[in-house]
Amino acid sequence: MAQSVMWKELTAEDLRAKATANAIVVLPVASMEQHGPHLPVGVDTILCEGVCKAGAERAAGNVPVVVAPTLWCGLAEHHMAFGGTFTFDVPTYRAVLLAFLKSLERHGFCRILIVNGHGGNIAALNAFLPDFARETGVRVLAATYFELAASDIAPLLEDQTGVQHACEVETSLMMVLAPDTVKHDRIGEAFGRRGNGPAGAFRTIPMRFRSFKDVTDSGVNGDARRASRQKGEKLLAVCAEGLANALANEKLWAETGA
Repeated sequence: MAQSVMWKELTAEDLRAKATANAIVVLPVASMEQHGPHLPVGVDTILCEGVCKAGAERAAGNVPVVVAPTLWCGLAEHHMAFGGTFTFDVPTYRAVLLAFLKSLERHGFCRILIVNGHGGNIAALNAFLPDFARETGVRVLAATYFELAASDIAPLLEDQTGVQHACEVETSLMMVLAPDTVKHDRIGEAFGRRGNGPAGAFRTIPMRFRSFKDVTDSGVNGDARRASRQKGEKLLAVCAEGLANALANEKLWAETGA
């Protein structure tokens, strides 16, 4: 029986061996926020961890890898008006991530891939990378799982070109990874502003803060009515493959000095 790739399922001895083998640590970071009338608030956390597990399992034959416990809280101030949401402020988020990285460093790990599952975290993660390079001795890369597979996701969708919010993509994936949590009787209400993604609604010149409630009454961007389990299985496969390719890409890691 193959050893689990999940940190939380291994012993301290197992993890010491992972560090000795120069394993890449996948650190999933997500959010706990509203996802419309049909999905639970844990969507980003469930999906990010699920993709990380599937991607790491695909890569494990080619590169030593372990998936750290998911950081379930992120930057979600824009969802607070709907309720059900937790959020960090930026300094706290940075401090928590830095503490995680320093813990991994103390245990001997030196290659870390932060895998994000929430659009609201992207700008902060990019901004933190120089700090992490300066304040730790580990090599840190950061990517959002659906961006690693963007070109493969688009052909699978009917009304979208990528991930939006509580949409065709996320609802389809939840039908695979946490099917009992999907309220199928509410999917008929689960649609909202359409476009290439929620970011467009928030990128104004000059920039200003906007609540998600100013953008969509339902809490949904996109159209969950297009979701299906079959589509979710295909989406999970391409997202897992995108992550596995990044983990196994020696050139990518060499370019960071790892």
